[in-house]
Amino acid sequence: MKKKQIAVFGGCFNPPLNSHFSLSEQLINEYDNIEKIVFVPVNSKYRKADLISNEHRYKMLKNICDKNEKFEVSRIEIDSNRPLYTIETLRKFQKEYPEYEIAFILGSDNLKELNIWVKADEIVKDFKIYVLERDKDSVEQILESNEFLKENKQSFIKAKNTITSNLSSTFVREKLKEGKSVKYLIPDEVISYVLENKLYQ
Repeated sequence: MKKKQIAVFGGCFNPPLNSHFSLSEQLINEYDNIEKIVFVPVNSKYRKADLISNEHRYKMLKNICDKNEKFEVSRIEIDSNRPLYTIETLRKFQKEYPEYEIAFILGSDNLKELNIWVKADEIVKDFKIYVLERDKDSVEQILESNEFLKENKQSFIKAKNTITSNLSSTFVREKLKEGKSVKYLIPDEVISYVLENKLYQ
């Protein structure tokens, strides 16, 4: 019997999109061993343009995760006094959930650069990685075109039957700045929160 997994989904979530949640739901549908998906917003100390505060991004995620027993949002990175490397976050989850296998959810855009991440060799050795295809990416081609990824391809699971999406949070932020509708792109609860707190204006 396969060991139960906690799948860690890191990102800026600036703001969280419908696609973040629909892709996560599809992963849970397809892989019975995924017990829950934990969304991990990055620390705002992470240098990224237009990144709003930790608390706003945490609360937007929490509004959605509270309504799904398989979703959770973690403060593990935002409560840290410095940005954490992915390997550090995954190790912390390993300690917190010793009875589970910890998996990591990664977009194919990030997969292309995984070989230069800090302790990338430990990430691929110790954790299973679910890869979500973005745009016109092919996971197989990405793995074949990079020596490090090719050598470790047994660590990667191409997420099956998932909805591919090229929608970005940047696009949504631009529409919000222009005062345009983002209905159906982000959850209604997130839209209400954004308007109430006058975010991205």
